[in-house]
Amino acid sequence: MQNRTIIIDPVTRIEGHAKITIDLDCDGKVEDAKIHVTQYRGFEKFCEGRLYTEMPALTARTCGICPVSHVIASTKALDEILAITPPQAGVNIRKIINLAQLLQSHTLNFFHLSSPDFIYGFDAPKEDRNIFKMMQTHPQMAKDGINLRAFGQKIIEELGGKRIHPTGIVAGGVAHKIELSQKENILSQIPDMMKIAKGALEFFKTNLHKFQKEIDSFASFPSLFMALTNDEGTLEHYDGYLRFIDSEGNILKDKIDPQDYKDYIGEAVEDESYLKSPYYKPLGYEKGMYRVGALARLNIASKCGTPLADEELKNFKALNNAKPVLNSFYYHYARLIEMIYAIEKIEKLLNDDETMSEDVKTTAKISKSRGVGCSEAPRGTLFHDYQVNKDGIVTAVNLIIATGNNNLAMNAGVKQTAQMFVDGNNITDGALNRVEAVIRCFDPCLSCSTHALGIVSSKIEIRDHNKNIIKVIDRN
Repeated sequence: MQNRTIIIDPVTRIEGHAKITIDLDCDGKVEDAKIHVTQYRGFEKFCEGRLYTEMPALTARTCGICPVSHVIASTKALDEILAITPPQAGVNIRKIINLAQLLQSHTLNFFHLSSPDFIYGFDAPKEDRNIFKMMQTHPQMAKDGINLRAFGQKIIEELGGKRIHPTGIVAGGVAHKIELSQKENILSQIPDMMKIAKGALEFFKTNLHKFQKEIDSFASFPSLFMALTNDEGTLEHYDGYLRFIDSEGNILKDKIDPQDYKDYIGEAVEDESYLKSPYYKPLGYEKGMYRVGALARLNIASKCGTPLADEELKNFKALNNAKPVLNSFYYHYARLIEMIYAIEKIEKLLNDDETMSEDVKTTAKISKSRGVGCSEAPRGTLFHDYQVNKDGIVTAVNLIIATGNNNLAMNAGVKQTAQMFVDGNNITDGALNRVEAVIRCFDPCLSCSTHALGIVSSKIEIRDHNKNIIKVIDRN
């Protein structure tokens, strides 16, 4: 038998567009597997020549799924360039909007993209593994996901000005104060939203025992982890310092000013993908793979800082006897804990007297030629790095998207999962679904680096070493 390649194009139930290639040897065993981001966006180049004030609105268009994350990082970069500190009310409102973004994004991944696998199983018929089937068999769960996501989106709309690509987060703070009616409306919904989030967590934990094989092989390996944290080591999404830990929990480097990220993060580019492959520079490209996002944040944080999330964090930490949790399947668990944290933290910030102040914005002129904005997007640490001239024209841009930080780990996870489940002599839909599902653990937002219109199915082509098609599996 000749060497063959399985191509899954596109990967389904993720945000954005990608394909997976699985290389088989002559005996039908998996030799290698990779994820490829296949379309080019180019924000780093076409932002050049724009006025610095345009950057938040422009870079928000990097993604329609997580525009708030880009606006937050962008305005923080401009804060640096202007050498200003936003008023506390402005910071608090930014944090609330950012947490609402985190909540609605995590909800989308769990309820709409991943839950079909948990409900029906990874080997269920492909026509059952979707939100529409959920609406038939689990209507309340489907409604809960819609309502919880709508709660987060409505906060973004109310406080940020628009539900998608919000305009109310600006350099120096935010454009508008919170009205008392807005505060009271959000707070009134907290109990119902918390009930939904706690129910989702209970559902996940109750069903965990069904997926031990997936837990053991869905990108389960030693790696480094990176996230923001504050001085006390508490969970942080908006500000703080960068911390790297190893797979044993040892701190490799702490209290890194995000302005100095280039001293610790290298950026490689592979021919087969438009997505960057960042790595921990002190260990080099071969050994510097790290993970970001909810799993990394909870591995790194000593506590969440809110009562219910802190209680559940103890259970999460116990999974590996207080050492970092290495199984990427538990990204789902970590996101559910962060959902509870986000609801608790939004309530806490809204009840902070400073949040209701009318002083929400600071103004200034250009003071520096470079600014780096860093925050925790739902999928992990995000960097916006701008250089401007004296007239405020952007001369250079570097973006490290959260999903990019996970690129090396996603590739390693695809290979591990394919080697566990794919048999080239008996290719099953369930096995290929698992290869896609390991990517869903990371919840990649490939919209940030690629997008496609109207492509909603997968086609798998098996080719010989001369690239001749032997078999086509169409998964419309």
